[in-house]
Amino acid sequence: MKRVRITNERLNSYGFRILTSGGDLDQFKRNPVLLYMHERGKVIGIVKDLKAENDEVTGELVFDEATDLSRQCKKQFEMGSLRMVSVGIDPIETSDAKELLVDGQTRPTVTKWKLVEVSLVDIGANDDAIAMKCDGTVIELGKDGDCMLPLLKNNKPIISTTMDFKAIALKLGLAETADEKAILNKIAELQHDAGESVTLRQENDTLKLAGITTLVDGAIAEKKITADKKDQFVSLGKKIGLDELKSTFDAMSSQVKLSSLLTPGSGATEYKKLSDVPSDKLIELREKEPETYKRLYKAEYGIDCEI
Repeated sequence: MKRVRITNERLNSYGFRILTSGGDLDQFKRNPVLLYMHERGKVIGIVKDLKAENDEVTGELVFDEATDLSRQCKKQFEMGSLRMVSVGIDPIETSDAKELLVDGQTRPTVTKWKLVEVSLVDIGANDDAIAMKCDGTVIELGKDGDCMLPLLKNNKPIISTTMDFKAIALKLGLAETADEKAILNKIAELQHDAGESVTLRQENDTLKLAGITTLVDGAIAEKKITADKKDQFVSLGKKIGLDELKSTFDAMSSQVKLSSLLTPGSGATEYKKLSDVPSDKLIELREKEPETYKRLYKAEYGIDCEI
């Protein structure tokens, strides 16, 4: 048969939990009765191989199949339509000590208890449905009912507010003995520094952009790039920085019209015939300065050029 978790230390929907270590299972082992829905007279089998370990109690359900109900429960258990179990216990001792309470707990923790019975149930109060017998009254958490355990004194769920101040202090660069006030002061200091850092970064970005724009405008004025390339080079400057952009422009020559090199008296190199023109400039000369090309062609070959 399948081993099932009968109970563990999980908080139930009634706001309390039971400690596995405080359970007395001896009497139940002598009479390991398995009931249906905590109802006396509806015995459907027994619980075998009961174990209390790893903060939980587990066991194997064995259906006796002596009744139609037992046979039906076995079939439904095997099919998975009935899959929850719930325990009936007698609480012996309870405690509201803080170290035994968990988040959301509203009733004391059961520290000592005796297992009375185990039931197969259709719907439990949680993953580990519990039925308790307190002062002769059975409280079935798998059904509607009132819990006989008292509420905690403040009647409020326990919410853990414990902070690991030592770990936080070390993360902030403080001594591990720093108290809450010192930690809060350090956080405020860091927040102030962060705000100043953002302001300085914004101011620096503004100055950097102004410098890049001035540099690009200068390159346009020197005819190293054309005006339509301004945005492209401003974006490049943002990526590579002001110094690298300046180095890039320093390595570039100003764009000079080819005609200025061919015009006599311009002070630039003067070409007398076509063969004086660099080969990589011939096509540009033919397309952009056709009259000059024709003149140099005739000087070279003695005949007119028709283009």
